[in-house]
Amino acid sequence: MARFFWTFITVIVLTFTAAAQSGTWQIDPMHSSAQFSVRHLGVSTVRGAFTKVSGSAKYDSTDPSKASLDATIEASSVDTRVEMRDNDLRSPNFLDVQKFPTITFQSKSVKASGDGKLQIIGDLTIHGVTKEVALDVEGPSSPIKDPWGNQRIGASASTKVNRKDFGVNGAAGVVGDDITITIDAELIQPQAK
Repeated sequence: MARFFWTFITVIVLTFTAAAQSGTWQIDPMHSSAQFSVRHLGVSTVRGAFTKVSGSAKYDSTDPSKASLDATIEASSVDTRVEMRDNDLRSPNFLDVQKFPTITFQSKSVKASGDGKLQIIGDLTIHGVTKEVALDVEGPSSPIKDPWGNQRIGASASTKVNRKDFGVNGAAGVVGDDITITIDAELIQPQAK
Protein backbone atom coordinates (compact mmCIF):
# COMPACT_ATOMS: atom_id res chain seq x y z
CA MET A 1 0.00 0.00 0.00
CA ALA A 2 2.78 2.42 0.93
CA ARG A 3 4.58 1.67 -2.34
CA PHE A 4 1.36 2.36 -4.32
CA PHE A 5 0.90 5.63 -2.43
CA TRP A 6 4.43 6.89 -3.23
CA THR A 7 4.12 5.77 -6.85
CA PHE A 8 0.84 7.69 -7.09
CA ILE A 9 2.42 10.83 -5.55
CA THR A 10 5.40 10.57 -7.94
CA VAL A 11 3.06 10.35 -10.94
CA ILE A 12 1.08 13.39 -9.72
CA VAL A 13 4.28 15.44 -9.24
CA LEU A 14 5.66 14.47 -12.66
CA THR A 15 2.32 15.23 -14.32
CA PHE A 16 2.19 18.64 -12.61
CA THR A 17 5.78 19.42 -13.65
CA ALA A 18 5.10 18.49 -17.29
CA ALA A 19 1.86 20.51 -17.28
CA ALA A 20 3.64 23.49 -15.75
CA GLN A 21 6.28 23.39 -18.46
CA SER A 22 3.79 23.12 -21.31
CA GLY A 23 1.29 25.57 -22.72
CA THR A 24 1.55 29.23 -23.64
CA TRP A 25 3.88 31.59 -21.81
CA GLN A 26 4.00 35.39 -22.06
CA ILE A 27 7.30 37.27 -22.05
CA ASP A 28 7.38 39.42 -18.91
CA PRO A 29 8.55 42.81 -20.26
CA MET A 30 9.52 44.03 -16.79
CA HIS A 31 12.07 41.22 -16.42
CA SER A 32 13.26 40.72 -20.01
CA SER A 33 15.60 42.57 -22.35
CA ALA A 34 17.55 42.22 -25.56
CA GLN A 35 21.22 43.18 -25.43
CA PHE A 36 23.63 43.69 -28.30
CA SER A 37 27.33 44.26 -28.74
CA VAL A 38 29.30 45.62 -31.69
CA ARG A 39 32.91 46.65 -32.29
CA HIS A 40 33.72 50.37 -32.47
CA LEU A 41 36.65 51.39 -34.71
CA GLY A 42 37.91 47.83 -34.30
CA VAL A 43 39.36 48.66 -30.87
CA SER A 44 36.54 48.38 -28.35
CA THR A 45 33.13 46.80 -27.88
CA VAL A 46 30.04 48.94 -27.40
CA ARG A 47 27.13 47.31 -25.60
CA GLY A 48 23.53 48.34 -25.50
CA ALA A 49 20.04 47.05 -24.93
CA PHE A 50 16.50 47.29 -26.12
CA THR A 51 14.43 47.75 -23.00
CA LYS A 52 10.95 46.99 -24.42
CA VAL A 53 10.51 43.33 -25.31
CA SER A 54 7.20 41.47 -25.56
CA GLY A 55 5.84 38.28 -27.03
CA SER A 56 4.83 34.74 -26.27
CA ALA A 57 6.18 31.21 -26.40
CA LYS A 58 4.70 27.74 -26.44
CA TYR A 59 6.71 25.01 -24.79
CA ASP A 60 6.19 21.31 -24.18
CA SER A 61 8.99 19.80 -22.10
CA THR A 62 8.16 16.33 -23.43
CA ASP A 63 8.51 17.40 -27.09
CA PRO A 64 10.64 20.54 -27.72
CA SER A 65 9.90 20.33 -31.47
CA LYS A 66 6.37 21.57 -30.68
CA ALA A 67 7.74 24.76 -29.15
CA SER A 68 7.40 28.18 -30.76
CA LEU A 69 8.46 31.75 -30.06
CA ASP A 70 7.17 35.11 -31.23
CA ALA A 71 8.98 38.18 -29.92
CA THR A 72 8.72 41.90 -30.62
CA ILE A 73 11.25 44.56 -29.68
CA GLU A 74 10.46 48.27 -29.82
CA ALA A 75 13.35 49.67 -31.86
CA SER A 76 13.04 53.10 -30.23
CA SER A 77 13.82 51.55 -26.83
CA VAL A 78 17.51 51.25 -27.78
CA ASP A 79 19.74 52.32 -24.89
CA THR A 80 23.55 52.51 -24.97
CA ARG A 81 23.69 55.03 -22.08
CA VAL A 82 24.81 57.79 -24.51
CA GLU A 83 21.89 59.95 -25.67
CA MET A 84 23.60 61.28 -28.81
CA ARG A 85 24.52 57.75 -29.94
CA ASP A 86 21.03 56.44 -29.15
CA ASN A 87 19.45 59.20 -31.22
CA ASP A 88 21.78 58.32 -34.10
CA LEU A 89 20.82 54.63 -33.81
CA ARG A 90 17.13 55.61 -33.97
CA SER A 91 17.70 57.80 -37.04
CA PRO A 92 17.58 56.78 -40.75
CA ASN A 93 21.37 56.27 -40.48
CA PHE A 94 20.71 52.99 -38.66
CA LEU A 95 17.35 51.62 -37.44
CA ASP A 96 15.05 54.35 -38.82
CA VAL A 97 12.55 53.73 -36.02
CA GLN A 98 9.96 56.11 -37.48
CA LYS A 99 9.68 53.90 -40.55
CA PHE A 100 10.49 50.54 -38.89
CA PRO A 101 9.25 50.75 -35.27
CA THR A 102 9.71 47.08 -34.38
CA ILE A 103 12.24 44.28 -34.58
CA THR A 104 10.53 40.89 -34.65
CA PHE A 105 11.41 37.22 -34.40
CA GLN A 106 9.04 34.42 -35.41
CA SER A 107 10.18 30.83 -34.96
CA LYS A 108 9.85 28.20 -37.67
CA SER A 109 11.38 25.16 -35.98
CA VAL A 110 12.78 24.13 -32.60
CA LYS A 111 15.01 21.24 -31.63
CA ALA A 112 16.88 20.08 -28.55
CA SER A 113 20.62 20.75 -28.86
CA GLY A 114 21.97 19.29 -25.63
CA ASP A 115 21.05 19.04 -21.99
CA GLY A 116 19.02 22.13 -21.12
CA LYS A 117 19.58 23.67 -24.56
CA LEU A 118 17.48 24.36 -27.64
CA GLN A 119 18.11 25.70 -31.11
CA ILE A 120 15.34 27.84 -32.56
CA ILE A 121 15.35 28.63 -36.28
CA GLY A 122 13.19 31.54 -37.30
CA ASP A 123 12.71 34.77 -39.19
CA LEU A 124 14.33 37.90 -37.75
CA THR A 125 13.08 41.20 -39.17
CA ILE A 126 15.19 44.33 -38.67
CA HIS A 127 14.84 47.57 -40.64
CA GLY A 128 12.08 45.97 -42.73
CA VAL A 129 14.35 43.12 -43.91
CA THR A 130 13.65 39.50 -42.92
CA LYS A 131 16.40 36.88 -42.70
CA GLU A 132 16.45 33.39 -41.24
CA VAL A 133 18.64 33.07 -38.14
CA ALA A 134 19.39 30.43 -35.51
CA LEU A 135 18.98 31.25 -31.83
CA ASP A 136 21.06 29.17 -29.41
CA VAL A 137 18.99 28.88 -26.23
CA GLU A 138 20.06 28.09 -22.69
CA GLY A 139 16.94 26.80 -20.95
CA PRO A 140 14.15 27.08 -20.35
CA SER A 141 14.65 26.73 -16.63
CA SER A 142 12.46 24.54 -14.46
CA PRO A 143 9.22 26.34 -13.61
CA ILE A 144 8.76 28.04 -10.28
CA LYS A 145 5.65 29.46 -8.67
CA ASP A 146 5.90 33.16 -7.88
CA PRO A 147 4.32 34.74 -4.75
CA TRP A 148 1.14 35.51 -6.75
CA GLY A 149 0.57 31.91 -7.86
CA ASN A 150 1.84 32.28 -11.44
CA GLN A 151 4.32 29.88 -13.05
CA ARG A 152 7.59 31.39 -14.33
CA ILE A 153 10.47 30.11 -16.45
CA GLY A 154 13.57 31.80 -17.81
CA ALA A 155 15.73 31.40 -20.89
CA SER A 156 18.64 33.12 -22.60
CA ALA A 157 19.02 33.11 -26.39
CA SER A 158 21.87 34.39 -28.53
CA THR A 159 22.77 34.83 -32.19
CA LYS A 160 25.14 36.81 -34.37
CA VAL A 161 24.04 38.77 -37.45
CA ASN A 162 25.64 41.03 -40.02
CA ARG A 163 23.86 44.39 -39.84
CA LYS A 164 24.37 45.03 -43.56
CA ASP A 165 22.31 41.92 -44.36
CA PHE A 166 19.39 43.88 -42.88
CA GLY A 167 20.11 47.13 -44.71
CA VAL A 168 21.59 48.86 -41.64
CA ASN A 169 24.52 50.50 -43.41
CA GLY A 170 25.39 53.64 -41.42
CA ALA A 171 28.87 54.55 -40.16
CA ALA A 172 30.89 52.18 -42.35
CA GLY A 173 34.38 51.69 -40.92
CA VAL A 174 33.35 53.14 -37.55
CA VAL A 175 30.86 50.50 -36.43
CA GLY A 176 31.58 46.82 -37.01
CA ASP A 177 29.31 44.78 -39.27
CA ASP A 178 28.81 41.81 -36.92
CA ILE A 179 26.33 42.25 -34.10
CA THR A 180 25.94 39.78 -31.25
CA ILE A 181 22.40 39.70 -29.87
CA THR A 182 21.40 38.15 -26.54
CA ILE A 183 17.83 37.96 -25.29
CA ASP A 184 17.27 37.27 -21.60
CA ALA A 185 13.63 36.46 -21.08
CA GLU A 186 11.48 35.67 -18.09
CA LEU A 187 8.20 34.09 -19.14
CA ILE A 188 5.02 33.88 -17.13
CA GLN A 189 2.04 31.55 -17.22
CA PRO A 190 -0.76 33.11 -15.15
CA GLN A 191 -2.48 30.88 -12.61
CA ALA A 192 -5.72 29.30 -13.70
CA LYS A 193 -8.72 31.35 -12.59
